[in-house]
Amino acid sequence: MKHVQEPRWYKAYPPEVNPNIVCPEVPLYSLLERTVEKFGSRTAIIAEDRPFSYEEFKDKVDRLAAAWDAMGLRKGERIGLMLPNHPDYMIAYYAAMRLGLIVVQINPRYTARELLHIASDANMNYLIAEQDNLKTVHQVNEMYKFGHVFVSGSKDDPPQSLDFLIRNSTPITREIPISPRDDVAVIQYTGGTTGKMKGAMLTHFNLVANVFQSKEMYGNKMQAGQEVVLTATPLYHVYAMTSAMNLGVYVGASILLIKKFQVDDVLEKIKKYQPTFFPGVPGMYNAFVNHPDVESYGLDCLKICSSGSAPLPIEIIRRFEGLTGAIIGEGFGLTEASPSTHRNPASGVRKVGSIGIPLPGTDCKVVDEDHKELPEHSVGELIIKGPQIMKGYFQNEEETNQALRNGWLYTGDLAMSDEEGYFYIVGRKKEMIINGGFNIYPQEIESVLYDHPDILESAVVGIPDPDQGEVVKAYVVPKAGHTIELEELKGHCYRNLTHYKVPKQYEICAELPRNTVGKLLKRKLVEQEKKKQ
Repeated sequence: MKHVQEPRWYKAYPPEVNPNIVCPEVPLYSLLERTVEKFGSRTAIIAEDRPFSYEEFKDKVDRLAAAWDAMGLRKGERIGLMLPNHPDYMIAYYAAMRLGLIVVQINPRYTARELLHIASDANMNYLIAEQDNLKTVHQVNEMYKFGHVFVSGSKDDPPQSLDFLIRNSTPITREIPISPRDDVAVIQYTGGTTGKMKGAMLTHFNLVANVFQSKEMYGNKMQAGQEVVLTATPLYHVYAMTSAMNLGVYVGASILLIKKFQVDDVLEKIKKYQPTFFPGVPGMYNAFVNHPDVESYGLDCLKICSSGSAPLPIEIIRRFEGLTGAIIGEGFGLTEASPSTHRNPASGVRKVGSIGIPLPGTDCKVVDEDHKELPEHSVGELIIKGPQIMKGYFQNEEETNQALRNGWLYTGDLAMSDEEGYFYIVGRKKEMIINGGFNIYPQEIESVLYDHPDILESAVVGIPDPDQGEVVKAYVVPKAGHTIELEELKGHCYRNLTHYKVPKQYEICAELPRNTVGKLLKRKLVEQEKKKQ
């Protein structure tokens, strides 16, 4: 019998982590059922200083599911969830899971044009929106008819308000059969950074698997029934949906919902509720380390932190960890993987600047243009296989066939690995700059810029150039009260980078273009440059 060699990263897992985890094939709603049995009286959600227990949470979920069932909402239909971080988001999400409806996640700040695009693409049957967004919804409803529009936070409590439906129903008892591997739970739109929006179909099994994998990776650092999750990243984003909400529900954590990230308000809530776990994004960590009174808010309550949506500069990691004593487990994920695929172990060897090792049950490799696996320290495309990988893009066979090939997800990210199986992202395939035949990875230059004492944020892009192909341009945002001297900044870059990597152009700006989750939109910078030219 042929001996299959273990991947080299297996040695990096802490002893309590099982690298060969078998994820259960159960519906997502079962995570809530199981937690109510174990931790029913524990606080499930804290929002606007009002806590309620897991028993109360499940009761509201089951009442809403019963109301929708009576109204004729059926398994497989698509329901848009266009809400900020609010208890209604979590109640509606789990009620949809209970009925086998497919949740389509929508940013509540979308314009009528953006909402219409997603509603049409997803063939959306129903929509849940805030009272404040009804004007946008009505504009769309003139061109695209929703079967029902349900309202969160309604002032006059009409029959379509979630509160009304929950109050006037009894909990559902009817069983709806769900096939976890086949049935889609969520359609998550992605591709905003490339301009092509696609709906990734994530099954119940995909989402449950990623929860189990994440918990396994955190090992003994995450204790069931004892955590408080600071949920400041929007739940409509796949990262917070899994890492804050679904993982939080699975471990019986109290989920502290932050509707809008305002650093002073969030620091006050940290002081009051003492969260232990924080899945954040780079902009939030940046806001914390640059707050003048951050040390007076007791951030040392945080045990485990993770960062998603974009690379986190090493300088910010060091400063945040110095302030809190917490470890930021750098990792990697993408919408198509529910989303987490890699993380630095919570205990054991952590390599700052790396995305860590694959989550248990995940396989990956770095390949060249001919799909052949490359040796250690070679740069190529990262491809991934595992139970968390999507079913495909909704009604988009062409894009599905591009992304999924022979069971592997092609990420479009350039990566390399070391001899111990730790992986490093060096940039997006599409973002790589080619200058006079040299390959330049913007992330490396950005990390050098972040090391400069006057710089708050930086972004590096390639600008089309007739002689060189592309030249490197750096956009920098100064820290409050600081002035950036360009000649001195150039000297800093020349001291830390090979000459061809040093930016040839610099622009000082007040802010960088980002989406609502804080992800940098470099394509907007490139578009601006092309217009100038």
